[in-house]
Amino acid sequence: MSSDFYRSSILPYAAIVIKICRAYTNTQEDFEDYYQEVCLQIWKSRENFRQQSEWSTWVYRLSLNVCLTLLKKKKNNYQHFASDALPEEVIEDSHAFSDEALNHLYDAIRQLSEIDRGVILLYLEEKSYQEIADIIGTNPNNIGVRIKRIKERLKKRLDGKVN
Repeated sequence: MSSDFYRSSILPYAAIVIKICRAYTNTQEDFEDYYQEVCLQIWKSRENFRQQSEWSTWVYRLSLNVCLTLLKKKKNNYQHFASDALPEEVIEDSHAFSDEALNHLYDAIRQLSEIDRGVILLYLEEKSYQEIADIIGTNPNNIGVRIKRIKERLKKRLDGKVN
């Protein structure tokens, strides 16, 4: 992957890719593997981008799909990841594993269904219901209802009312 492509087409969206990867992993090592795989798949799939949506929407959708696929593979005890070192700016952004409050939030998010994790991460990125619906593949009304329910579940978990 060229560093120019990374800097121009992936790095501007690294924050959401980091959040998505973090929501589907429990360790720094797994996070780094997921992040590298997402970047690799964005690079490999760049020719498939048909401009039917924004580049950012496509990156988010691809990131979610890659993380969901890796999660399924991990459940089946199959793993295949690149092992190159991550860029320094990604490592700095991902060191939230040492922040207890953020860890508590991610623990609560990880308890959501796989799709609900993606929905709430996109909501936290201030994406519109329409954008989230486009990425997830549903309609905006469904997203509104889903977000309301997700927020209620997260609030209960964060308040210590649910394990």
